[in-house]
Amino acid sequence: MREALEGLGPFYIKIGQILSTRPDFVPPSMVGELQKLHDQVTLSPFTDFEPVLAAELGAHWTSQFKEIDTDIPLGAASLAQVYRADLTDGTPVAVKIQRPGVREVVEADMALLRRLARFAGRRAPKFNAVIDIDAMLKVVFDAMRPELDFVLEAGHMKTAAAHSAGFKHVTVPQVITATPRVLIQSLAPGCSIRDADPAAFSAQERADIGRELLAFMYWGYFTKRFFHADPHPGNIFVHPGSPAHLIDWGMVGRIDRPLSQSIMRILMCLAQNDGAGVAKAWVEMGHPTAWAQLADFEGDMAALVPQIATASLEELDFGVTLTAVLECSTRRGIKTSPMVSILGKSFANIEGSIRHLCPELSIIDVFEEELRPLVFHLASEHLSGPQAARTLLEAMSTGGQMPQQIRQIVTSLADRELSINVNRGPTKKGLFAGGGNTGRNALLATGALLWWHHTRTR
Repeated sequence: MREALEGLGPFYIKIGQILSTRPDFVPPSMVGELQKLHDQVTLSPFTDFEPVLAAELGAHWTSQFKEIDTDIPLGAASLAQVYRADLTDGTPVAVKIQRPGVREVVEADMALLRRLARFAGRRAPKFNAVIDIDAMLKVVFDAMRPELDFVLEAGHMKTAAAHSAGFKHVTVPQVITATPRVLIQSLAPGCSIRDADPAAFSAQERADIGRELLAFMYWGYFTKRFFHADPHPGNIFVHPGSPAHLIDWGMVGRIDRPLSQSIMRILMCLAQNDGAGVAKAWVEMGHPTAWAQLADFEGDMAALVPQIATASLEELDFGVTLTAVLECSTRRGIKTSPMVSILGKSFANIEGSIRHLCPELSIIDVFEEELRPLVFHLASEHLSGPQAARTLLEAMSTGGQMPQQIRQIVTSLADRELSINVNRGPTKKGLFAGGGNTGRNALLATGALLWWHHTRTR
């Protein structure tokens, strides 16, 4: 099976990689073999890659290196092979070289699969109404396209490196040189987290690496809304005494704020063992169809969530759990957000990777530990200048004509003179008179304006 997928080409290798994380789909014997598709694809000779190096770095590309090990690559994946090298100053680096002609093959496969998805959607309209195959493929393809241009991947690495600055046990390699088909980066020490010996690490170090890897991903999902979409074990290198290195940033995901907040609510409800809350947040990520059975879906989640809430990574497989939720939502007529495809892949991969080093870790426990700083960050974001201005504009549009008092506040802020009289009497006359949405909108707008004024004057 592995050899057949390799023979079909890069995109099918990706499918094999996904299947390797799904023990609910394939037997254990096949999982072990398909895991080789992450970084042990059948090797191509270095001579195949020399023309790429010459085209990207120039005819005298060898002058940039003191030495390059061309015999055995560090890794071989669907789109590239990686070689160890030393720069002329002796700095050890990893040289990632794209496979010749791979871009054309991948783009042709993408076009074919999109046509098949549209055909399947027309033949099974009811199924397509809850699982939009074409939209899900588009999400995956959009995330994959930067893998075909290493300049884009280098940009992702720099962004991720900035995000990792606050973490002690997680880091991202440094970009040294990037062209569309060649990427030279600092060498990550150690080996794949899959091949690491847990006994070589102290219990505390294993826990710290596992917790920070999960925390780094949570901050990506919920605050940066930019995350590694393919953190499988071959893309995480660990070594005792060193932080975990997240490599291969060609495949990343981006999500908007509402979806990010819905996912956060799902995890919060899981932490609180609240099946009804999980069901509500899941429905809000997509939407119910005309034949949706919402009460039955809530019952399904009430039965499933208690099995997840307290489970460790050793006891829980997120890919299997996600499949169970998808099956329930599909059966109950709830349309799934297309972003679930890439989010589920990312979450299942990071969970599976950490399981190799720290299986006793709980994803919910780590989430609860990070919840307070995450919420504080989101509150600060909500009260930022741009968001305050947006709140004001939304209040104006939803409240019809703003109360005269709001206009007075704007004028006072402009003149740097502002005073608010609070009427503690029983009447409702004053700034927030009128009740309903108008009063709430006025309150929101006033708060937003005050925060903006405070920020500007500070």
